[in-house]
Amino acid sequence: MLTEVQKKLLDMLKWFHAFCAENQITYYVLGGTLLGAVRHKGFIPWDDDIDIGLPREDYERLKQGASGLSVDRRYVLESPSENKDFDYLFCKLYDTQTTLVEHTRVRTKRGLFLDIFPLDGIGNTYEESLKNYKGILTAINFYNTRVCALRKGRKLYKNLAILVSRCIPGIFYNKKKRAAKIDRMCASRPYNESVYVGNLLGNWGKREIVERAWMGVPTLYPFEDMQVYGPCDADKYLTAIYGDYMQLPPEEKRVSNHDYLYMDLNTPYAEYHGRKKK
Repeated sequence: MLTEVQKKLLDMLKWFHAFCAENQITYYVLGGTLLGAVRHKGFIPWDDDIDIGLPREDYERLKQGASGLSVDRRYVLESPSENKDFDYLFCKLYDTQTTLVEHTRVRTKRGLFLDIFPLDGIGNTYEESLKNYKGILTAINFYNTRVCALRKGRKLYKNLAILVSRCIPGIFYNKKKRAAKIDRMCASRPYNESVYVGNLLGNWGKREIVERAWMGVPTLYPFEDMQVYGPCDADKYLTAIYGDYMQLPPEEKRVSNHDYLYMDLNTPYAEYHGRKKK
């Protein structure tokens, strides 16, 4: 049985799939979403998010094509640097009829979302790709120390890095310019001319650097009561990230990794005025 969150995310995914088909935009489900499609024919039972990647050219087309969507519609796409309280380096598609407050340094008060990442070229050999990625990853990690909140359970050195980063006055660190610079770094190598490509902004780091041939022509996979597009060689992609991906994790690890402060699935986030966490 799907949870209420998963049902609403599935509705969003159906809308997104139709939008991309109508506008001839290429996309792939990534990470845990693809793993769920292959291993569970839908959501991983304890998962509560959806990850999507678009080759850079399609990613930019999506941003342009969806920019006219306004909050009077159900879903709205938000891009980096559009608003001061949006700290992400990639786009998110929000459900405007829900409320979700994420645990970030600057509280991001939006709705349920799909994470939408650009897929970029990174090199023509794996070694070259890792070398090219090193500077990008350093920039991303430092950016994250500026926007992440301190969190119990996180490794001590990560919380310390956040505290040290906060000692740098804001006058010396322009978040909007840094985000734009990271985006330019990621987009500097054409996707279609690179042997290796990746979701350079993803959580799995170098594991998400894969051969472009593995992505290939988007292939349909069953996902709950619909079909979604994923890499043509899902086995190689999932093995690179998860290893033996068909093996279920221990029961104690079958939990969501998200840290939300507040969620209301029945109230538009435009109407949220700081109610306390339930």
